[in-house]
Amino acid sequence: MAITPRQRIDDKDEAGAAGDEDDLFAHPVAIERPDRIRFPFVFSSPHSGRIYPRSFVTASNLDPVTLRRSEDSFVEEIFGGVKSLGAPLIHARFPRAYLDANREPYELDPGMFADPLPPHVNTRSLRVAGGLGTIARVVADSTEIYRGPLPYAEAERRIRQLYMPFHEALRGLLEEAHTIFGWSVLIDCHSMPSVGGPADDDRGADRPDIVLGDRYGTSCASELTSEVENKLRKLGYSVARNNPYAGGFNTEHYGRPHRGLHALQIEINRALYMDEARLERGAGLARLKADMTALAAHLATLDLASIESSARGAAF
Repeated sequence: MAITPRQRIDDKDEAGAAGDEDDLFAHPVAIERPDRIRFPFVFSSPHSGRIYPRSFVTASNLDPVTLRRSEDSFVEEIFGGVKSLGAPLIHARFPRAYLDANREPYELDPGMFADPLPPHVNTRSLRVAGGLGTIARVVADSTEIYRGPLPYAEAERRIRQLYMPFHEALRGLLEEAHTIFGWSVLIDCHSMPSVGGPADDDRGADRPDIVLGDRYGTSCASELTSEVENKLRKLGYSVARNNPYAGGFNTEHYGRPHRGLHALQIEINRALYMDEARLERGAGLARLKADMTALAAHLATLDLASIESSARGAAF
């Protein structure tokens, strides 16, 4: 029997799960942690969560497949091999369309809410203007998510019970690596549509296999970015830097190279490993996972002392 779009969430198939909201809020973050941290890299997937609270699906204008267009589907699987090498992998269980952990904690569009927003909320960022704040107004193709305005208390609940635990856990892993090794590296793992969308600068253009974002050299030592780029090219991938993605909030926030803190975003072309229309795994996923594990293994062998940071010490 064919699986309908509604069943793809409600029947808890392999691609998405209708949420037990209480369970999601009790356990918003998954950490795949090795027995021992063997090198100072922390891998993070903030956008691959696939548990959709039923109340959210019901309140949305969109069918579940459209609602899932913002997902970085299966990215936590692609980087799942890093644990065996001695690096932790953290990933959100909540979906990006519900709460975006790659934003400031309070980037909110006042037009989405039924009541006034507190003064500490950032209502003027470019991400808010594009409808993709901490609580998104639209999915990736600019389609409106909600049928009506939300109470501000709902945003506060998601931020305090989902966003903050995610970043607390991520900071803890980075602090631990920094304490052990004297520096740490966040690899922020994402996927991207194979063609630029209507709101993108590269609208209608085919994208490279992988885009590395280091905030134009400000969030990660250039030598380290080059190591990643060169290894990926040897594995057979086309690679671009900072175009169309230079790195989001997490890359900018956690990347402080002068303090021994580096952050590099990796965007993977979805056509390499999945059916973008049906949101299903493709034959290329196994190869991609093997190659990302090979990349991590290469990073584990680097002479870290040769990549200079101008300062050491407490990171956070």
